[in-house]
Formats: sequence, C-alpha cells, structure tokens
Amino acid sequence: MTTLEKLELITKAADDRLAKDIVALDVAEMTPLAEYFLIMSANNERQLDAVVSEIVDICKKENIDIKNVEGKAGGRWTLIDLHDIIVHVFHHSERSHYNLENIWKEAPIFNINEWIGE
Repeated sequence: MTTLEKLELITKAADDRLAKDIVALDVAEMTPLAEYFLIMSANNERQLDAVVSEIVDICKKENIDIKNVEGKAGGRWTLIDLHDIIVHVFHHSERSHYNLENIWKEAPIFNINEWIGE
C-alpha cells in the first residue's frame, strides 16, 4: 500500500467517526519524521477515543504497521505514528493551544477534500 493510499484510508476512517477539521500537511521536505502529518479534532474525549480506535483498527485490518500510539490515556491529544504518516487527534480545546498548523506553516496543505464527506 502506498503512502497516499494509507493517507486516504486513514482520512476516511477518521471522517467516518466524525473527526472535525481534518488537515493533511506534506512535511516530506521538512522533516525525516514522516511524509505527512494528519491533524484533526474531536468534540469530546469519547469521540476522540472512537476516532483513535477506528484508525488503529483499520491499520491492523490492513496490515499497516503502527510504530507507536502516544497519549491515549490522557484523552486530550493522541499521536499515532505510522512511520510515513503521523496522525494527531486533538480534543477540540487542545488543538488551538498546540497549533501544529502554525508551527508547520511552511508545509504545503495536501488536498484531502474528496475523501471527506460534506
């Protein structure tokens, strides 16, 4: 599975669990950490858990290696490291505090609109 196929699969899984404001940043030229950061919000801790669980489940089902999942117990920001994609799932109140989009503002936004429902 290519990186873009994984990105599409994960984006759709997050959208299915009602993740909000999903943004993909192309960080391939900026850091060796990953090719993409996928950033999203959840309205509450229960929804955050559902989004994270759906992403982890779909990765396991599709044999996508998960390097690490951090922050799951805290319920405010969970990071899922998939080697070439790092997924950040924020509680809506935490996202603006950390403001990753501003920190990585030089990274081009990758258009994922066709993968997200209206």
